Amino acid sequence: MAQSPNLFRNPLFYWGLPAMTTAIIIAIAFLVIEDQTLRLIMLGVAAVDILVTPQILKLAAQNT
Repeated sequence: MAQSPNLFRNPLFYWGLPAMTTAIIIAIAFLVIEDQTLRLIMLGVAAVDILVTPQILKLAAQNT
Protein backbone atom coordinates (compact mmCIF):
# COMPACT_ATOMS: atom_id res chain seq x y z
CA MET A 1 0.00 0.00 0.00
CA ALA A 2 1.35 3.44 -0.91
CA GLN A 3 2.24 5.71 1.93
CA SER A 4 0.26 8.93 2.07
CA PRO A 5 2.21 12.19 2.14
CA ASN A 6 2.87 13.45 5.65
CA LEU A 7 2.74 17.18 6.30
CA PHE A 8 5.16 16.87 9.21
CA ARG A 9 7.93 15.56 6.91
CA ASN A 10 7.91 18.76 4.85
CA PRO A 11 10.72 21.12 6.02
CA LEU A 12 8.68 24.10 4.86
CA PHE A 13 6.04 23.10 7.42
CA TYR A 14 8.25 22.41 10.42
CA TRP A 15 10.33 25.55 9.89
CA GLY A 16 7.58 27.76 8.44
CA LEU A 17 5.04 27.26 11.21
CA PRO A 18 7.34 28.42 14.04
CA ALA A 19 8.72 31.21 11.84
CA MET A 20 5.22 32.62 11.38
CA THR A 21 4.30 32.35 15.06
CA THR A 22 7.63 33.93 16.01
CA ALA A 23 6.99 36.81 13.61
CA ILE A 24 3.55 37.35 15.12
CA ILE A 25 4.92 37.34 18.68
CA ILE A 26 7.68 39.80 17.74
CA ALA A 27 5.23 42.09 15.94
CA ILE A 28 2.90 42.17 18.95
CA ALA A 29 5.84 42.75 21.30
CA PHE A 30 7.03 45.82 19.41
CA LEU A 31 3.76 47.24 18.12
CA VAL A 32 1.39 46.69 21.04
CA ILE A 33 3.31 46.10 24.27
CA GLU A 34 4.76 49.12 26.05
CA ASP A 35 6.18 47.42 29.15
CA GLN A 36 9.88 46.64 28.57
CA THR A 37 9.91 43.61 30.88
CA LEU A 38 6.92 42.00 29.18
CA ARG A 39 8.44 42.75 25.78
CA LEU A 40 11.66 40.94 26.75
CA ILE A 41 9.68 37.97 28.04
CA MET A 42 7.78 37.80 24.75
CA LEU A 43 11.03 37.94 22.78
CA GLY A 44 12.36 35.08 24.92
CA VAL A 45 9.25 33.04 24.19
CA ALA A 46 9.69 33.77 20.48
CA ALA A 47 13.33 32.60 20.62
CA VAL A 48 12.36 29.37 22.35
CA ASP A 49 9.55 28.86 19.85
CA ILE A 50 11.81 29.19 16.79
CA LEU A 51 14.39 26.81 18.28
CA VAL A 52 12.25 24.11 19.91
CA THR A 53 9.13 23.76 17.76
CA PRO A 54 10.93 22.47 14.62
CA GLN A 55 12.63 19.78 16.70
CA ILE A 56 9.31 18.65 18.16
CA LEU A 57 7.70 18.57 14.72
CA LYS A 58 10.62 16.50 13.35
CA LEU A 59 10.11 14.00 16.16
CA ALA A 60 6.42 13.87 15.36
CA ALA A 61 7.26 13.11 11.71
CA GLN A 62 9.59 10.29 12.70
CA ASN A 63 6.95 8.71 14.93
CA THR A 64 4.21 8.67 12.28
